[in-house]
Amino acid sequence: MKKSILIILACLWTVSCSDGSEKWNPEGPEVPPGTDPTEVKYAARAKEMFDLIQVHYKNGTAGLYKESNPQQSGDPTFSYLWPYDGLVSGAGLLTKLGYNVNYESMVTNFDKYWIANGNNGIAGFGSSTNGTTGGGTRFYDDNSIVGINLVEAYEATQNVAFLNRARQVVDFLKTGEDDRLGGALWWNEDQKDQTGVSDSNKPACSNGYATQFLLRYYQICPAAEKADVLAFAKRLYTWLRTNLKDTDNCYWNDLNNQGAVNKTKWTYNTGVMVQNGLCLYQITKEQSYLTEAKASADGAYDFFVKSRNGLALAYPDHDPWFNTKLLIAYIDLAPLYSKADQYIQTYIKFIDNGYEKARTDLGFFYEDWTSGAAKRYYSLLMQDAVVESYAAIALYKGEKAEQ
Repeated sequence: MKKSILIILACLWTVSCSDGSEKWNPEGPEVPPGTDPTEVKYAARAKEMFDLIQVHYKNGTAGLYKESNPQQSGDPTFSYLWPYDGLVSGAGLLTKLGYNVNYESMVTNFDKYWIANGNNGIAGFGSSTNGTTGGGTRFYDDNSIVGINLVEAYEATQNVAFLNRARQVVDFLKTGEDDRLGGALWWNEDQKDQTGVSDSNKPACSNGYATQFLLRYYQICPAAEKADVLAFAKRLYTWLRTNLKDTDNCYWNDLNNQGAVNKTKWTYNTGVMVQNGLCLYQITKEQSYLTEAKASADGAYDFFVKSRNGLALAYPDHDPWFNTKLLIAYIDLAPLYSKADQYIQTYIKFIDNGYEKARTDLGFFYEDWTSGAAKRYYSLLMQDAVVESYAAIALYKGEKAEQ
């Protein structure tokens, strides 16, 4: 860091935010008697990063955001759906903490990525937006992670529009499943079963997050839909375990249309399967699902957490949004598995190292939280991960918004 954090933030927050969120006070509240002023407040750090994003990534008055700050060559006018979804996920957790971040409006703005007249007349979310309607390719993993946010938003607000949109996501996901390679979803609707096309594959991300969305939607959907939704989720879960699970209980990336396995492993693919096993256990009460979730939780920690750049234990030093999803899986599992707390505490030390040693002059995190290279720090998705991680940690610790 070239300047002290306090000086940087005091300068930054002279800029006015118009999103209805609380303003940052450089003086800070008075420390109540008997409290430790050095104790980290994770809710405050989550809100700090969310507010920084409002200042530097907000793009006009449409409620949308830039892909990068500073802008990079080839950036669209508004961010792709994936980074926007990551920010909405963080906003949902901040709302649970008690902050006012205009969460319901942010969820409503997903509609600006909606393509109403897609292939075969089936609607779904596009990967990009012109600020009004969706465009680009429609990915099954994108639609699934937005679907999860829609379920969470319905639970938080009881806005029936979110429930109805989630139902349409189910219909879109059905168009991605066929019997090639034993079933499961392709990555996107434009590149199904195309030999020699690297993106023509059935990946862990599409199928894992579709499973998670379906299991979450199952909890709120009408009774008439439940059997079909649960059967769909179970098919995808079984396919993943059959085709993409390694012997260490982590998950490979994908199966191409010729049946060859891409054995790359990412934290989020194993993380979502921890969540899926946990959800299936909670729904069915079948112990085997919980056993599988615990095994993948252990496998992910053993495989991904290593000594990196001087840190004795660190999660991967790239793609922090992926790491965030593994953290949240550990938090979900923790009430039923005591070892998960150890994995969470390691993550807390990892992100705190980033806060102290791996930030830009503006206060944004590097992509690499070990304090190594800044890498793609400019991407909105990289900063989304900080908001969501800190907010999830705050909830895990029982914190509330600091008013």
